[in-house]
Amino acid sequence: MVTISDVSKAYGPQILFEEVSLQINRADRLGLIGPNGAGKSTLFSLILGEEEPDAGSIAREKNVALGHLPQECAPAGHGTVLEMALAGVPAGGEEADGFHLERKAKRILAGLSFREKDFDRPLREMSGGWVMRAHLARLLVQEADLLLLDEPTNHLDLESLQWFQEHLRGYSGAIVMISHDRSFLNELATHIVEIRQRKLTCYRGNYEACVEQRAAAEAQQLAAYKNQQRQIAHLMEFVERFRAKNTKASQAQSKLKQIERMEKIEAPAAADKKIHFRFPQPVRGGLKTVTLKEVHYAYGANVIYRGIDFQAERGQRIVLAGPNGAGKSTLLKILAGVLPLQAGLRELGHNVKAGYYSQYRVEMLHPARTVLEEGLDTPRPVTEEFVRTVLGCFLFRGDDVFKKVSVLSGGEKSRLALVKLLLDPPNLLLMDEPTTHLDMPGIEALIAALKQFSGTIIFISHDVYFIRELSTRVVRVEGGRLTHYPGGYQYYLDKTAAAAAPARPPAAAPPGGKSRDKEQKRIEAEGRQARYKERKTHEAAVALLEREIEELEARQKELTAALENPASYAKPGGAMPLNREWLEIAARLKLLGQEWEQAALKLENVKSC
Repeated sequence: MVTISDVSKAYGPQILFEEVSLQINRADRLGLIGPNGAGKSTLFSLILGEEEPDAGSIAREKNVALGHLPQECAPAGHGTVLEMALAGVPAGGEEADGFHLERKAKRILAGLSFREKDFDRPLREMSGGWVMRAHLARLLVQEADLLLLDEPTNHLDLESLQWFQEHLRGYSGAIVMISHDRSFLNELATHIVEIRQRKLTCYRGNYEACVEQRAAAEAQQLAAYKNQQRQIAHLMEFVERFRAKNTKASQAQSKLKQIERMEKIEAPAAADKKIHFRFPQPVRGGLKTVTLKEVHYAYGANVIYRGIDFQAERGQRIVLAGPNGAGKSTLLKILAGVLPLQAGLRELGHNVKAGYYSQYRVEMLHPARTVLEEGLDTPRPVTEEFVRTVLGCFLFRGDDVFKKVSVLSGGEKSRLALVKLLLDPPNLLLMDEPTTHLDMPGIEALIAALKQFSGTIIFISHDVYFIRELSTRVVRVEGGRLTHYPGGYQYYLDKTAAAAAPARPPAAAPPGGKSRDKEQKRIEAEGRQARYKERKTHEAAVALLEREIEELEARQKELTAALENPASYAKPGGAMPLNREWLEIAARLKLLGQEWEQAALKLENVKSC
C-alpha cells in the first residue's frame, strides 16, 4: 500500500531519519513510537505528501485513500457536527444511500459520546476536544484505505475510548497510530515501529512484545560488542608490545590489518534512562481529607448533582470514571473549591491544602518569565539542578528551559503548570487528564512521582495504564449518582461486568413442608461440596501455572547468562538458537502471566462465595 525506501529527512542540523525503509500493507496495525521530537508526525507528513524527503522515495499505490487525524488544531469549519461526520465521503462514493450513510454517521458519533441533540449543533460552538472527535468520526465514516492517527486517544474519555478500540478492531483498512498510551497499543497493534537514533526498527506484536524483543536484541548486541572489544584489546596488546621489535614488526602490522578488516559491532544505543528523584512531600493532614454533604450543582436547567455525598481519606488514590458529560470534571472542581456550591457543604480535613491541576489551567504562569525561572519560583527552597532535572522529566530539556512562557504552546504551558504543582505539592491533589502531552518516559516519571506522594490523589484520566498503575479506588459518576468501588481498576471492571451479566433464574422450590426443608439441606450440601471441588480445581490450576512460570524464569536466567558469555559467539550464528529460545520463553511467560491472573481471579471469586 505504501513503500518507504531509504528515506532521509533533516531540518537544518537536526537529522530525523537516515536511509530508513518501511512497508505498510493492507490490514496492518502499526504503532509508531519514539520520544517527542523524534520525527513521528514528520513521517506522517511524508506519507501524506505534505513534505518531501531529502533522499529516498515514498511510493503509494494508485487510488489509495488516506485519512489523517492530526494531534491538534483540526479546523471546526462552519457546518454542524453531523455535517462534519459526513464530510469525508465523496458524492456517489461509499454507501450512496444517504439514509444508511447518515445512520452510520450517527452511530459513530454516539460511540464517540456525542449526544443526539449535539448532531445539529454548529461545530464552531464546541471545544477543541469535541472538534477533534468530530474529525475522528469523519474518518471512521469515510473508511479510508489507510488511517494515520496522531495521538487519537488524547480527547477521548474512558467510555468512548473503549468503543473506539472495539471499532478499530473491525476496521477494514490499515492503521498507523502514533500513541503514548501503551494500553491502547497493547490492545490494537500487531507491529510496533520505533523511531530511535535516526532509524526505524520494526517489532512484531504489541507494545509489551516490543519491549521484550528490544531488551533481548540489546542484550545480544551488547554481549557481541563486548566480545569483539576484548578481541581488539588482545590484538592491540600484541601490537603495542611487539611493534618496535624487528622480529615481530610484521606480525604486529598483520594484527593491525586484522583489526581494520573486522566488521565493527556498534554498542547498543543507550536505553532511555529511568529518572530517579524525589519530589518534596506535603505536610501531613488529617485522616478525613475532603467531605461533601448534600451537594447540589446545576448549569442552568441542567441538573448535574442533587444531594450527593462524598468522602476521601488520607493516602487514597481515587480515579473518577463514567461516561462523558456525567459530571466528572464538575465533581473534581467542586472538590477543589474551584466551583462554588449551590447547596450543601464542602469540608477540608485538619491541615489539608487542596491543589487543582487542569490541563488548561495556565493562569498561574507569568508570560515574561523563562521556564527555568517559573520552576525556581516555589515557596520551598529548591536547587537549580533539581528543578532542571524535574523540568527534563516533563520534556523541557537543554535550551528549552530558557524559553519565555509567552512563546510556549498550550501543551507546554500545561506541563509547566504540572511541574510547579509537584514542586510545591498540596496534600490533596486533584488532577484532570495529567498525562496529556507527555511521552512514555514522561508518563513513567509522573507515575513514579505520584507513587512517592504521601497525600491524597483524586484524578480523571483516559490512560488505562496510568489508571492501573496509580488508582486504589474507583468512583463511578453516572446519572447524578456516585458509586464507590473499594479496589483498583481491574476490581472495578470485574464488578461492573458481573453486575451487567444476566441474573440466573432462581431454582424452583419443591412442594411440601418437611420434604422441602430436607431437599433444601441436600441442595445446600451439594452446593458446598461443588464449591469445595471448584476451589481445589482452581488452586491446582494456580499452583501448576506458578510452577511452570518458575521453571521458565530459571531457564531464562540461564539463557541470559549464556548470551552474555563470549564463548556463545565463537562460531558464526552460535547465539541465534539461544536468542530464539529466550524470545520464545518471554512470549510464553507473558501468556502464562495472563493465564495466572485469570486463574487467581477465579480462585478469589470462588473463595469469596
